[in-house]
Amino acid sequence: MATRKILPSSEPALHKKCRQVTAFDERLHTLLDDMRETLLEADGVGLAAPQVGILRRAVLVLETNVPEGTEPYVVELINPEIIERSGEQNGPEGCLSLPGEWGLVTRPMEVRVRAQDREGKTFELSGTGLTARAFCHELDHLDGVVFTDVAERMLSDEELENGSWREEEEQ
Repeated sequence: MATRKILPSSEPALHKKCRQVTAFDERLHTLLDDMRETLLEADGVGLAAPQVGILRRAVLVLETNVPEGTEPYVVELINPEIIERSGEQNGPEGCLSLPGEWGLVTRPMEVRVRAQDREGKTFELSGTGLTARAFCHELDHLDGVVFTDVAERMLSDEELENGSWREEEEQ
């Protein structure tokens, strides 16, 4: 395993639609293992293959909705698609490709995803809250969309720190 360089949002690869994964082989396994190491080292919640320069439909998401005392774990999603959405959440969102930048983004509160695992087996998985946000964010990357494209507006450091963005929600 190796840590890969996370591309900044100015890289053209982050604005291109990714191709389906068709080979579930050692090369894919190496990519997924490297992405896992990169995600954990960067202390992120999700990472998409285009963020490390690979235009394939593969993402990792850290599942944080775990019982107290249980460690969050990384979910691998190959050729993922959102098949159900419900509810709504609005809040700050950031990205490993745009360090230090945060925007106000509305996402579903819950999503159901259909994907394949590293061996090509299809499965479905639901996520709520932060996990649902991460699923949406990372799947957007696969279509060349970065969160700044869907943010209502960018947040200042002060708004982020003091939570004043919440006040406009309540009005």
